[in-house]
Amino acid sequence: MSKNIMIQGTMSNAGKSLLAAGLCRVLHQEGYRVAPFKSQNMALNSFITRSGGEMGRAQVVQAEAAGILPDVRMNPILLKPTTDVGSQVIVNGQVLGNLRAMEYYRRKREFIPAVLEAYRSLEEEYDVIVIEGAGSPAEINLKQDDIVNMGLARLVDAPVLLVGDIDRGGVFAQLYGTVALLDPEERARIKGLVINKFRGDRAILEPGLKTLETLCGVPVAGVVPYLHVDIDDEDSLTERFQRDTARRLIDIAVVRLPRISNFTDFGPFERCENVSVRYVDRAAQLGQPDLVCLPGTKSTIADLLWLRQSGLEAGILKLSAAGTPVFGICGGFQMLGRKISDPDQAEAAGITEIRGMGLLDMETVFHPEKVQTQTQGVLRDVTGLFSCLNGAAYQGYEIHMGRGQEHAPALMGSGNVYGSYVHGIFDAPEVSGRILTALCKKRGLDPGLLGTFDPGEYRERQYDMLAQALREGLDMDFVHRILDRRI
Repeated sequence: MSKNIMIQGTMSNAGKSLLAAGLCRVLHQEGYRVAPFKSQNMALNSFITRSGGEMGRAQVVQAEAAGILPDVRMNPILLKPTTDVGSQVIVNGQVLGNLRAMEYYRRKREFIPAVLEAYRSLEEEYDVIVIEGAGSPAEINLKQDDIVNMGLARLVDAPVLLVGDIDRGGVFAQLYGTVALLDPEERARIKGLVINKFRGDRAILEPGLKTLETLCGVPVAGVVPYLHVDIDDEDSLTERFQRDTARRLIDIAVVRLPRISNFTDFGPFERCENVSVRYVDRAAQLGQPDLVCLPGTKSTIADLLWLRQSGLEAGILKLSAAGTPVFGICGGFQMLGRKISDPDQAEAAGITEIRGMGLLDMETVFHPEKVQTQTQGVLRDVTGLFSCLNGAAYQGYEIHMGRGQEHAPALMGSGNVYGSYVHGIFDAPEVSGRILTALCKKRGLDPGLLGTFDPGEYRERQYDMLAQALREGLDMDFVHRILDRRI
């Protein structure tokens, strides 16, 4: 039977996902067959597996860190918010339907068999399962039917590391308060406390750590520094949206839609030394970029309305008319067409038809069945500014309920407006590199000034840096004793 360990946090964004990925990498380096697991994830940043199942990006990252392929069993329930009080519910990679929050919580225990079946299946194939919780185990209004924190820990008999975020302040109160709100049985599952995102000299913390251990009756398993690693973020809590990015040689403006999804599509541009990627949500922030990108969204119609009401649509249309290239991905691609129809209310926006931006000659109709597939190929018949993309190989995945024309190409457009349903299309250095070269030539700049990098080698190096930081911050001997049930 495999070993397991669970990472829970005092709050959302305490660093659970990153620490779980780091622990997966450390154990992988030590020769273990290790897999991540999160019973229920809420995020718009998702991924499509080879088998066509949809899962949360956090477990994809953790699987990559563990050196294995992503599998929907690692995230059997994915919630993708569609409104402030409802989400699309995905079970074992496939859409179950849209549920309001109260309805989902009322039915949550119905999903326990699916969660346990996925977990037990992984248990048969791997030596160690690294489990990630969600939010906080001390959410006392939700504890009764919990299937993602202590409720899951009880079901799979998992020991717990409790993580607090010192960067937000009040970390001792976070950890002590969380432990104090738990039942005795739940407290007994916590084997170690972790201070995360620490900056400074650990010696200053020592008196507080000793007091914390006395109060909680639980040892401190480590103090992990604030990590500067470039690894895909799980959802819209990402810090990249708050970056005040100065304009560089090539400037790219990405519209931060209210329900933005799969924003990791633009990571390849962010990693180029002389390229700035700015996330904008006001017309005044647009400026004069070299490229405007409309990202994916879970609610295309609602976000198109927001784009229109915010003045950003008018700003983008003005830039496009002046020759600035515009590129839409998935929902952003759909917005660029003439019209969007939703006769079956697949998006739950309450609107059956809306005028598009009119920059591309296409119409989109939403269907209840979602397209979920990985895709690859070679770009053909591209004209206009980005005609240099002809012959470039790409690979990625599609997640969308809207359909345009039959047999739509991977990249559609001409002149200076383009769109694609393929998430990850920029990941291929050939694609992102040729786009940046075209933007440089448009400005009369030397493309060589942008620099180059190997995305695969870069990603692996980030995971190794994360693992090294955990080795230095965590007492790994203590962690192994937890795994071996010696604590």
